[in-house]
Amino acid sequence: MKRRLTYGLVIVVLLANLAIGARLYLGSAAAAEKDSAYPNLELFSVVMEKIRKDYVDGTNTTYQELVYGALKGMVNTLDPHSEFLEPEKYKELQNDTQGQFGGLGIVVSLKDEYLTVVAPMEDTPGFRAGILTGDRIIKIDGKSTERLGLPEAVKNLRGDPGTEVTITVQRPSTGVTKEMRLMRAIINVDMAKDINGKKQFPIGESKIGYIRLTQFGEKTADELETGLKKLKNQGMQAIILDLRGNPGGLLDQAVDVCEKFLPRGQLVVSTEGRNSIQKYPARGRGDELKNMPMVVLVNGGSASAAEIVAGCLQDVKRAVLLGEKTFGKGSVQSIVPLQNGAALRLTTAKYYTPSHKVIHEHGITPDIEVPISDEEERALVLKRSPGGLETLEAKDREAVEKLRDPQVDRAMDVLKGIMLFTKRAPSFEEQRKNEKIAAASGEETSKPR
Repeated sequence: MKRRLTYGLVIVVLLANLAIGARLYLGSAAAAEKDSAYPNLELFSVVMEKIRKDYVDGTNTTYQELVYGALKGMVNTLDPHSEFLEPEKYKELQNDTQGQFGGLGIVVSLKDEYLTVVAPMEDTPGFRAGILTGDRIIKIDGKSTERLGLPEAVKNLRGDPGTEVTITVQRPSTGVTKEMRLMRAIINVDMAKDINGKKQFPIGESKIGYIRLTQFGEKTADELETGLKKLKNQGMQAIILDLRGNPGGLLDQAVDVCEKFLPRGQLVVSTEGRNSIQKYPARGRGDELKNMPMVVLVNGGSASAAEIVAGCLQDVKRAVLLGEKTFGKGSVQSIVPLQNGAALRLTTAKYYTPSHKVIHEHGITPDIEVPISDEEERALVLKRSPGGLETLEAKDREAVEKLRDPQVDRAMDVLKGIMLFTKRAPSFEEQRKNEKIAAASGEETSKPR
C-alpha cells in the first residue's frame, strides 16, 4: 500500500514538472518570437503589401509614404521627445539651432498628456499675444490636440511667414480658455540680451551685471562672451545670469556656457544611457570671472540645457539659484542622419548634475524660492521686450513701467550682501599673512578658548 502511494506521488511530481517545463518552453518560445526581428519584419511587409494591393486609395500611396508613416508611429510610441524627422522637418530642426525659423515663437512639449508651452520667445507673435509658460494648446485650427503627437503639433504651428493659424489656449492656473488668431513670422533669436532686451549690456552704480540667455543655440556661448566683455570693461563686480523662460537647446552650448564660470576639469554634466556613460568636464580657460559673486535666475520655463547650467552651478556652489522650480526636461536626444535627408531624433540618455541628481521629471529647486504670479510674469516680459509696452493701452502701460521685478530685486540684494561681506572679511591669504607677521614680531594671535 505504501509502495503504491509512493509510486503515485512520484508520478504526480513528474507530471507536474513536465507541465511546468512545457509551459516555460512555450512561454519562452512565444517571447522569443515576439522579440525576433525577422518574423515581425515579415509581418510588416505583409501588411504593407496588403495596403498597396487592397486599400481603396492604394494607387496614390507610395512605399516611402507607408514606411515614413510607420516610422513616425513607431518612434512616437517611445516618448514625447523622440521622433522620426522627414527631410523637411530635419531642415527645420537645423534652422532652429542656427537661430532662425518661421512660426509663432513658442516652444512646446507634452506634459501630463497636454500640449504645453515651455516658454514663449520674446518679441514673437506668440509672446505678443500673451501666451505664458504652462499654457495648454488644446486646439490648432479648430482640431483637438488631444491625440496629436508632438512632431505633428509643431508642424501645424509652424508655416510660412505671413500665414495665419488659430489656436485655443487654456491656462490651468485660472481655468480660462481663449481662442487666438496669430500670424506666423520669421523668428530671429538673439541668444544673449541685457536687462532692456537689447545687446548693449549697461551697468549701474552697483556694478552688478545682468545677462539673459534666451535659448541654447549655436551662437549662445559666443554672445555670452561678448556680453561678459562689455560688462567687465565697465568694472563689473557681480553678475546675474537670467535663465527664466529659456527652453534649452544644444548640450555642447550648455557646457561651453558653464566653462566660463568654472575651473578647468570641473564636471559640468554627465549623461547615462543603456550602453554608455558620458562625462562633460569644463575645458576652457578657467573661471573668467575669478569666482565673482553670481546669482542664476530660473523658473518653470527653464528647461533642458538651461537646467544643466543651473544644476551644475548650484551643485558646485559657484552660484546662488533664485526663483522657481524648473521645468524638468532632462533627457538627451541624439540626432542620427538617415538616407534621403531624413533623420532620427532618439532619446538615448538622461542628464545628471555633478552630484548625480537627475533632472528629468524632477527639475531643479532653487536655493532661494521667490514666486511670481502669471500676471506679473507677463507684465515683466512685456516690459523688457522691445516693443512690448507699445502693445498696451496708456493706463496699463504706465502701470507696467512702474512694476518691479521681485526676482531680479532679490538677486540684487543677495549679491550686494555677498559683495559687502567679501569686502569686510579678510581673505584666507590675508589671514595667513597677518599670522606670519604677528609670529615674526613675537605677538600671540588670538585663539578661541
